[in-house]
This record gives sequence, C-alpha cells and structure tokens, in this order.
Amino acid sequence: MKNICKYSFLALLAIVAIAACSPQEFDDDYSMGAPDTITPDQISFTATPSATSPNVVTFTNTSGLKRSHAVVWDLGNGASAKGNVATGMYPMRGLYVVSMSVYAPDGSLIVKTHDLVIVDDDFSLVDSPVYNKLTGGIENTNGKTWVFDQYNNFTQEVKDAVGKDIRGHMGLGPGGGYDQSWWGAGANDKQATELYKFKFTFKQSGTQLIIQNNGKGYGRWACASGQPGAVQDGDDSVFDYAGGNYSFSVDEPAGAYPVLTIPSTAIFGYYACSNTFEIIYQTEGVMALRVFNTTESQDWIFIFCREDLNIAEPPPPPPPPKEPSAVPLFEDFEAETRTVDFIGEDMGALSAIPYQNPAPVPINSSSRVALYQKSAGFYSNLSFTAPDYLFDLTTQNKIRVKVFIPSYNDYTTEHNVAGDWIANRKLLPQLAVKLQDSSLGGNAWQTQTEIVQANLELDKWLDLVFDFSGVATRTDYDKIVVQFGAEGHAGTGIFFFDDFSFDN
Repeated sequence: MKNICKYSFLALLAIVAIAACSPQEFDDDYSMGAPDTITPDQISFTATPSATSPNVVTFTNTSGLKRSHAVVWDLGNGASAKGNVATGMYPMRGLYVVSMSVYAPDGSLIVKTHDLVIVDDDFSLVDSPVYNKLTGGIENTNGKTWVFDQYNNFTQEVKDAVGKDIRGHMGLGPGGGYDQSWWGAGANDKQATELYKFKFTFKQSGTQLIIQNNGKGYGRWACASGQPGAVQDGDDSVFDYAGGNYSFSVDEPAGAYPVLTIPSTAIFGYYACSNTFEIIYQTEGVMALRVFNTTESQDWIFIFCREDLNIAEPPPPPPPPKEPSAVPLFEDFEAETRTVDFIGEDMGALSAIPYQNPAPVPINSSSRVALYQKSAGFYSNLSFTAPDYLFDLTTQNKIRVKVFIPSYNDYTTEHNVAGDWIANRKLLPQLAVKLQDSSLGGNAWQTQTEIVQANLELDKWLDLVFDFSGVATRTDYDKIVVQFGAEGHAGTGIFFFDDFSFDN
C-alpha cells in the first residue's frame, strides 16, 4: 500500500492508517476484566520501516498481555492512534519520540517510549492528486470545505462516472454492491435533521480535518446507539456531537480505490459503523465516498461537493472547449449592427462607433468610421473575443485596418506613467495590435503576441497590415486587442480607424 499524503514543509506532519470500526475511545475487544496491574517489564513494541520507504514506520505492540488492556500511541509527529498496530509517516529527517501507553484494567498506566531517528528526507511520500483535490493543495492554506450535496446537483454526474445505481447525496445498497439500489435521499430530503449543518474542512498543513456542525450527530442506530444522548429515530440515531479538530489519512492501494481514514472519535456527517471510506469518485468540486457497514452488511454511498457549489439550482454546465477555426472578420461600421463587436476598456467619453469620417477621400471615402479616444487611463484599448472558437492562424493570420492619426493630438508632452518600467511618457502616433488568450483574464498579456506600427504619418488615411503568420502554430489565441497611442502613460488623444478585417 502506498501512502499518498502531502505535508507542509514548515511542520512535522504524520499520517496514521487506522481502520476504525467504532467511534469509541478504545478497541471494541477491550472489556474490563478482573483488576490487575501491568508492570513496565511486560510492555514492549517494535518499530518496522516499510519496504518502500524507511520514512514510513509501523509500530506493533509485542507485549503479549493476556489480560484486558487498551493501547494508545503518540507517534511523535503530532499524530496519535489506538490499537495494537499504528503506522506513522515521517517525510522529514529528524528525531521523533514515539510512545505507547498501555492502560490496565485497574486503571494504572504504563508508558513505553522509543527514539525514532529518520536519517533522510523523503518528500516523494507527500504529493498526490487525490490529496490535492481533497485539500486544495499546498497553496491553499485555508484548506477546502466540503458539505453534503444537499440538492443532488451532482448525483447524475457520479452515477454516470461509476456506472452504478446512484440515487442521491446519501443512500445504501447491499454490501459489496457500491450502489444505492435500496434507497437514495431526494434533494433536501434530510432538512429535518442536522445533516446539512455539517462542514468538513481538509487542510494540507498537519493533515487536519476540521468538522463543524450544530452540536448533533447522526447515524445508524445499530452503530451509534451508545453515543452520548442517543435518541432512536427508526433505523437512525441522533446524538450529541460537537465536531472538532482531527487528523486524517489517505492511502492508495494498488489497483483499488483510494482510502480516506478519519479517527474513530470523529463523525463524518452520518455514522455507518466505520470511519474508513473508499473514494469512488473525485473531482476538484465533487467527491463520492463508499463505506461498508459491517454491522448490518450494507454499502453506504455519500456524495459531497465543495461548499460554494451547494446551491438550490445546479450550476450551468461548463461551455465546451474552444477549437481552432478560420472565421473571417470584417467591419466597416456602415451598418447599424456590428459584425465585430469591439469592447472598450478605459476608453475616453468621446469614443463612438460609428462616427463621421473626418477625411472622406478616395483611400477611404466611406461615411462612417470608428472614433477611438485614448483616455488618461494607462491601458485604454478596444478588444474583440471570439465567442466559441480559437483563431486558426494557419489559414487566418493577417489583420488589416485603415487608420487616421490627427496632427492636433499632443505628441510632445510627457505624462504620468504606470510605473518605472514604462520608458515612454508621451502619446505616440502609433497602433499596436495584440493577439491574446482570453482564458488567462488579467494575465493574458503574459503570453500575447504584439505587433506595433509606429511613427505613422499624420492627417491621412493609411492602410496597415499586421502579419501574425510568424505565430501560426499558436492555438491558444481567441482575442484581438487594438491600442492606439502607446500604453502605460496618462496622455489622451483621438484616433480613427475603419475597414477592420482579419483574414489571410
């Protein structure tokens, strides 16, 4: 079995593999016998490194006591465990003091310690896609919060993925069936209980699980009838439980589902006789867990979603991915409707589409053009984003446009700039055209291709061609940015353009 948890580099962390079958403090086979005292010489345990890594160590109680006793471990790395066997993970080298506490029937306690020396770091133990989806990864210091998929927004998604009879955010079927063929909860079906008050926050740092609720636990009567304040409700039990802070482990057996284990004292919303869960489906926002109720031979399937996705109406499906396509563009601003819908960013108030041609001469005798006013903003521009496709630059890579650069603009005054990295402080008689990837949002400039035509002739219409055939292999561009006057400064100016086209 390969342990696959990720740890913070700032803390000594651990993962404890515990297959708990009851939320009680000690093992189920612990029962009070005749009072008897255990002596220190009777207590011993072994520490055995894993065959795959010396940083994964299994501790085994070898005391061989015949009388009843309970065993609790402190693994020396912030984690604890119970039972005769416990496993600790130590990704960072160092000295760890491990202790085994043995409780005798007469109430006495014997503690045996062992100095565990980890010689080398083994950070290969601490990275996993499963773990990152569960916690949000190393960058998400606040962790990721999961709740029950209260409105069954993702039931169909899980059903399609696992190919089983899945009916709701919680439900059960026959043991080993991995389905809900016996019953599945409808949307908001458990609103009368405290189930939807539960929040489960998994944090990468310290493998922490923080459980928040409204002070009540919920589970099978056959499993939880002994809980404090338990009241029977048909096959179910409602009892006192105030949540808390716990550790957790994620294991990945070869050829099987990943396994999530939480301490026996924790209640993961609905207690079904086990705190070991198979992760049968997992994305960044949806998770389905299977737990086997050994007491009643039932499979329980629970569906959780990220807290922000638990809404009464299902989120709209994501748009299909954009594919490269050659879609010629042309806009002459003569018609009332636009074929190329330019969007302004920080443009001046005088900007207008369409606008009267300032110089209707033979090179551009059309009556309507576009007026572009650069504002005092540092990054004025117009842009067009393809709605559902990417630009196929292998067959469509040239942007043509007619421009008119007025001489009445002030091209000599220096202005405030966005930062020291801006070398030019003046309005310039130039046009820049950029291709960008709109999916990058405000970071689209980082991967853009920009062509600038500078020192343009004034007071006349010019035919300009921007040739992007040099980046014809790029398949991520879907946005065109048009920017007059140079960026990064507060200078203002008026420019005109017309007959914009994008073709070959």
